[in-house]
Amino acid sequence: MNAFASPHPAPLAHAPRDLAAWAAHLLSADVPVLAETAEALEALRANEDLVDANSLGELIASDPLMTLKLLAYACTHRSARMVTDTETVIAALVMMGIGPFFRAFGPQPTVEDWLADQPEALAGLQETLRRCHRAANFALGFAVHRMDHDAPVIHAAALLHDFADLLVWCHAPALALAIRAQQDADPTLRSSAAQLAVLHIELHDLQQALMKAWRLPELLVRISDDRHAEHPSVRSVTLALRLARHTAHGWDNPAIPDDVAEIAALLNISAAATLQLLQEA
Repeated sequence: MNAFASPHPAPLAHAPRDLAAWAAHLLSADVPVLAETAEALEALRANEDLVDANSLGELIASDPLMTLKLLAYACTHRSARMVTDTETVIAALVMMGIGPFFRAFGPQPTVEDWLADQPEALAGLQETLRRCHRAANFALGFAVHRMDHDAPVIHAAALLHDFADLLVWCHAPALALAIRAQQDADPTLRSSAAQLAVLHIELHDLQQALMKAWRLPELLVRISDDRHAEHPSVRSVTLALRLARHTAHGWDNPAIPDDVAEIAALLNISAAATLQLLQEA
C-alpha cells in the first residue's frame, strides 16, 4: 500500500480472475481517504510540533480507510526488534512517531475525488462507512459492558470489518453497483452469492488475505474473522455489524428482536434492558 498520494487509477471494469489476482491488484493500489480526513491532516501538518499521538489518533480512527492505511503501513514497516503488535491507531503512531508519520504520509487522495463522476458509487461507499461507524460503536459498548480488556481492538475490528467492501467501492465501483443491483432485484439473495457471481470471490476471503499480507495484528485478524463466531469478542463484532445493518433505517426491522435476544445472551442481561441500552447508544 502506497502511503503517498498517487494519480487516480482507472477503475476495474472487470473482476480479476481469482482471489490471488484480486489481492495482488489491491496490494499494489493506493487507498483514498475521506476528504475531511485529508484536509485535517494537512492542517495538522502545518503545526506538526503541536500534534500528539492521541489527537492525531482520534482523527485517523474516525476514518476506516485511513485507519486501514496506517495500520497496514505500520505493520509492514515495523522493526524486527518489535515484540508486540501495533493493534490500535495510537499504538501505531507511538511506534512511528509524529514526524515520521507526516513524512510517510503526504497529501492524501480522497474518495470524493475518485468517485466524483459516480455519485451512486459514492453514496454506496458512504452508506457502508456509516454502517462501519455504527457497528464499531455498538461493538465497543458490548465490550465495555463485558469488561473485555481487548475493547479497543474490538472497536477497530468492527470499524474495519467491511474494508474489502470499501475497497471495491473505491477501485471497482461498477462491480460494487452490480452486486447491489442483484440484491435489490432479489432481496433473498445472500451477499456471498452476489459477490461470487460478480467478483468471482467472497469479500470475506479477500479481506482475510489482505490482512495477512499486510501482517495486521493476529488478534485483530482473529476478531475480524466471522468463522470464529463462538468467541465472545468475535461475537461482539458479528452482532454489532448485524444490528448496524438491521437498524440502518430505524428500529422496525423484523430481524431486530432476534438480534436483541442474542445480544442479551452475550451481555447476560434481560432483553428489555438490552434494547434500552442499544437505543441509548
